[in-house]
Amino acid sequence: MAASAPPTASHSSRLAFRFVLLIGILSFFADFTYEGARGIIGPYLALLGATGTIVGVVTGLGELLGYGLRLVSGRWADTTGKFWPITIFGYVVQMASVPALALTTSWQEAAALIILERIGKAIRNPPRDVMLSYAASRVGGYGWVFGIHEAMDQFGAMFGPLAVAAVVAWRGDFHAAFAVLAIPALINLLFVGLARLAYPRPQDMEPSKAATAFTGYPRIFWIYLAGACLVAAGFADYPLIAYHFSQAGTVAGDWIAVFYAVAMGVSGTGSLVFGQLFDRYGFKVLIFLTLLSALFAPLVFLGGYWWALIGAAIWGLGMGVHESIVPAAVTPMVASERRASAFGLFTAAYGIFWFVGSAAIGILYDRSIPFAVAFCVGAELLAVPVFIWVGRRYDQDLPIGRSGQ
Repeated sequence: MAASAPPTASHSSRLAFRFVLLIGILSFFADFTYEGARGIIGPYLALLGATGTIVGVVTGLGELLGYGLRLVSGRWADTTGKFWPITIFGYVVQMASVPALALTTSWQEAAALIILERIGKAIRNPPRDVMLSYAASRVGGYGWVFGIHEAMDQFGAMFGPLAVAAVVAWRGDFHAAFAVLAIPALINLLFVGLARLAYPRPQDMEPSKAATAFTGYPRIFWIYLAGACLVAAGFADYPLIAYHFSQAGTVAGDWIAVFYAVAMGVSGTGSLVFGQLFDRYGFKVLIFLTLLSALFAPLVFLGGYWWALIGAAIWGLGMGVHESIVPAAVTPMVASERRASAFGLFTAAYGIFWFVGSAAIGILYDRSIPFAVAFCVGAELLAVPVFIWVGRRYDQDLPIGRSGQ
């Protein structure tokens, strides 16, 4: 009996692309769930008696754990190779936390679940991103793969807040809105299970390479990390932006979640477009977007209705593009067997600075909104010369997003 022929390159590419789309679909419903909730968390915490400082600290602490614990889950995934079990566990924790907000009656209870949701995301992200990176060698580029995924992520993050806004407008009840999010949470878990059954070993999609002795991360990795941390420090969390909209009366309550949906729609489209541009042009794209995203703070915190809408769109563009380009840029900097640890380390540091920045922005906001704006803009602009340095060496020494080069 003749042995079966090995899969052709085109067949392998199709399988890898289907994997990317499947992960994108489950991420669509994940973001529908937790971003739908995040669109109203600021006003909900305010309703429960939280101050701007509390909102900033709670959301910042959530991001700290949501990024910092990725160092642990990344090393766990690299050490055990159990990418799927770790990913599934993280999704279960995250998807259970959001609908449970419907049962809360104090800001302390809500804060605990907000933070738990971020912990679930921390657990599942590094192994999931590594599995996506394995598909990039077959699909065409790291920027393209992570851009597709982030786009589907953010489109879920657009429709989730719209659905939540509709429920709040219809029922006038935050608890009902949180309860409705149990539906996309269950759909997400269904697709997680389907992806696990269809692709039990995603690492087989990447051509095997000779293992190399780990001698530490390269200098360019650490310099890039420094720039990313500055960006993280200057990016206000949307719950604080939503808190400002509700307290200043810039945006009517029913429209705050709609603004978030607009931001996520721009984010998803930008991720898809700029992921491809990053594969082609490298760090020039990231430098331009960092300069542009520095405009979000004066627009959302100091502008009127329409300027705030433009600011929210710029905020979403900056957030989504950094979420997609960060893993795309890090991937070729490190060996595949250390990729999950590198993602975890990178995002752990990113989360620490996000927490420090969010807390600082919240504290400054309670004292002087212009000071909070100056902090955001200053941190973003300080990252630009760092990215210029990294870009010159990245474009010369590393393959720009194309794993096959």
